[in-house]
Amino acid sequence: MPSLCSRAKSSTRVMQSCARRSPPGAGLDNIYLRRISFSVLQHSLSKKWALRPAFFFPSYIDQSHPMSSEILSVLEYMEKEKGIPRADMIATIANALKTAAQKGVNSGQELKIDINPKNGQLHAWSVLKVVDSVSNPKTEIHVERAQAVKPGALIGEMIEKEIDPSTLGRIAAQTARQAVMQRLRQFEKDRIFDDFKDQVGNIVTGTVRRRERNDLFVDLGKAEAVMPGKEQVPGEEYQPGERIRCLLLNIESTPRGPEIILTRGSPKFVRRLFELEVTEIADGTVKIEAFAREPGYRTKIAVTSTDPKVDPVGACVGARGARVKTIVRELNGEKIDIIRYFSDPRDMIIEAMKPAVPREIALDEKTHRILLKVATDDLAIAIGRKGQNARLTSRLIGWRLDIEEFRAIGDDPRGNAVASLVKAFGLDAVIAGRLVDMGINSPAAFEGVEANDLVDAGFTPEEAADIIGRTAAH
Repeated sequence: MPSLCSRAKSSTRVMQSCARRSPPGAGLDNIYLRRISFSVLQHSLSKKWALRPAFFFPSYIDQSHPMSSEILSVLEYMEKEKGIPRADMIATIANALKTAAQKGVNSGQELKIDINPKNGQLHAWSVLKVVDSVSNPKTEIHVERAQAVKPGALIGEMIEKEIDPSTLGRIAAQTARQAVMQRLRQFEKDRIFDDFKDQVGNIVTGTVRRRERNDLFVDLGKAEAVMPGKEQVPGEEYQPGERIRCLLLNIESTPRGPEIILTRGSPKFVRRLFELEVTEIADGTVKIEAFAREPGYRTKIAVTSTDPKVDPVGACVGARGARVKTIVRELNGEKIDIIRYFSDPRDMIIEAMKPAVPREIALDEKTHRILLKVATDDLAIAIGRKGQNARLTSRLIGWRLDIEEFRAIGDDPRGNAVASLVKAFGLDAVIAGRLVDMGINSPAAFEGVEANDLVDAGFTPEEAADIIGRTAAH
């Protein structure tokens, strides 16, 4: 088979010869023919070859070679570059030509279209019934003419009479061009689905192309994917040309074809990063039992181990925190808390709240609710910034969580302070109470206090002198 280059050169010579002997007014046709030749030389399925139906039925080329070179170039390109089988492409073109021709100038005729897969030559036949009296020349042929086409043809027999492909009409050629482009688009859609359907749930790497509204479009090499705004991490900004790692979340069917959905904000993304980084998770020794995440801020995971010799938390953290640091870098500094998993909600809440220490835990099984009371010093830690720690812990254990400040029954801070002053200095309880009200609520609080300060606070000089004397004696 001649090379593509030699076929293209031959096609160019034929077209130049055609241009010399073409009739007046054929200049536009010649321009299009030259553009067809250029596309063949470039071996590219650009729109140039499809600008005109003459791609299939040129008016000024020798009909003994009906555009075989150009059709063959299309078939070879589709097969080698796009992966569309040659037989599939031939069937697409032939069916389109046949359907369009039967609706156009050849309406009412039964046609047969064939394209030689080796040289690309196009042949067409009209299927006719042999009769002795012709009533419809589009579907019938007289027996004498039939015998000239096929010796021995009998009345009632169906024969195939070859016709000039150019008689199929321009509409048929235009339809064939559209069919080729439609088949190419459909193949691209099918290829995207086939190439990426097995990668759903895996980490993929791509290049940021552009941002439209709040969606980020990423080039994955074979296809373009989109990361919707809801799947992005707050605070992360990417510029066109930057490399990005994402989780292939889903492939959605849309009227425009399959759409690849990426995510960095889903908990599945962090889970997959741990599976790739921690070998014990990949081989099943360590299991992630519970997971909660607020993208860009904090992630909490609870892990267990099927091997008593393996510490699940240590395996995830790695030597000197190497494993978890790698994941934190990928997440641009997002904090990660790794805790041991317990099936008992009480043990789980104690583990999840560290370093805060719960003073009292009340479980309501019916409403699936936990009331947690912590000391005043631990209240801010337990709730977290803007309630973040409380929300993550609630998602992690799967219970509704209420956090309150712990106060002991009968606790009286003022009474305790008065009692401590009475005990330390032997003061009258009323005097001690007045001292507590002015802010002196412990023996240590008398440091630097003078009689004049007490007088200014409302004590008589005698009361002030007595108080200073008692404190000085101790």
